[in-house]
Amino acid sequence: MILCSGEALIDMLPCQTTEGGTAFAPFPGGAVFNTAIALGRLGVEIGFFSGLSNDLFGKALTDALTQAGVDYSLASRADRPTTLAFVTLTNGQAQYAFYDENTAGRMLDTGDLPTLPNQVKALFFGGISLVSEPCGSAYEALMLKATKTHVTMIDPNIRPSFITDETAYRSRLERLLSVADIVKLSDEDLDWLGIGADDILQGGAALVLITKGASGVQVRSAAGGDHVPAQSVDIIDTIGAGDTFNAGVLAGLERGGLMDKSKLRGATLEGIRPAVELGVRAAAITVSRAGANPPWQEELA
Repeated sequence: MILCSGEALIDMLPCQTTEGGTAFAPFPGGAVFNTAIALGRLGVEIGFFSGLSNDLFGKALTDALTQAGVDYSLASRADRPTTLAFVTLTNGQAQYAFYDENTAGRMLDTGDLPTLPNQVKALFFGGISLVSEPCGSAYEALMLKATKTHVTMIDPNIRPSFITDETAYRSRLERLLSVADIVKLSDEDLDWLGIGADDILQGGAALVLITKGASGVQVRSAAGGDHVPAQSVDIIDTIGAGDTFNAGVLAGLERGGLMDKSKLRGATLEGIRPAVELGVRAAAITVSRAGANPPWQEELA
């Protein structure tokens, strides 16, 4: 099992009323939640750990997890509200305004951390859940403990407008990037961090993936460097694209027998490439339709 650990929220997506006015419609979302949904749709044994509300939006989230075959039994349930993210689109690119104070996800703390079942082989972290407190400290504690024995992947999915304490956040990312086996960053993330892919590789990562939109994916590992081109598609919007890419990579590594710390570090570029290609193919489907709507396995056959 792969355990996705991080935020689940409601994306409030812009739409038009019948009278032609602007409105927002609720859709389950969140970077880590989207990755879990995408992995479930790809047929991977997947679990989800987060702080989930008991409100009507929380039920929408759990319904979506159930439909995708995601086990959320480890999640912490609370009567606090669900985080909302209001989305605006400019040429298909999404920008977010988060409403996160005192929510079930944000108020998760170290006392809510689960004991990992034996079937968990890898854990995925990232998103805005690494920014806020107390949940950021909780996820950090879980990752620092789990990475000693499990494969860990991180995608910070940096949202500068959401960061309230940049110094603390940069310090947290420095600690987590130094222990992760797999690091995925967009080129914008890399610019914000002010480092290069080789810096992360030299810091201890086994695999570094830099997504560059239409320019494809830069791959770096101990075996060398590679480039996987993007697929040409008509883009509706980019919501959930990176999250779906992460799921495809994790699913591909699992299918390739590389979901093991030593095997991953000894993998050849030829062994890694099919997983990255699966991530690219899955993400291409997601951007070709509205919202975070990752493909099912049969769509990639």
